[in-house]
Amino acid sequence: MKARVHVMLKNGVLDPQGEAVRHALGAIGFDGVEGVRQGKVIELDLAEGTSEETVKEMCEKLLANTVIESYTVELS
Repeated sequence: MKARVHVMLKNGVLDPQGEAVRHALGAIGFDGVEGVRQGKVIELDLAEGTSEETVKEMCEKLLANTVIESYTVELS
C-alpha cells in the first residue's frame, strides 16, 4: 500500500520559496503569475493494513509542522 502526503504552508504564513519562484518566473518572461505557494509531497510505501490514522499520526509527529503547515493524506 502507498500513501501520498501533501504538505503546504497554511494561509497567512509567509512563503519565501514561493515568492522566489514567482519572482524568477517573472524574470524569465512569465508575467501572469500573481502568487506561488510551494509545498512538498511525501510518498510512503506502507505494510498492508496500515491505517490512515497511523499515517496522520506520522504527519502530526514528524512529517508536517502543524503550527505553520497543513497536510492531506491519500492512500492507494
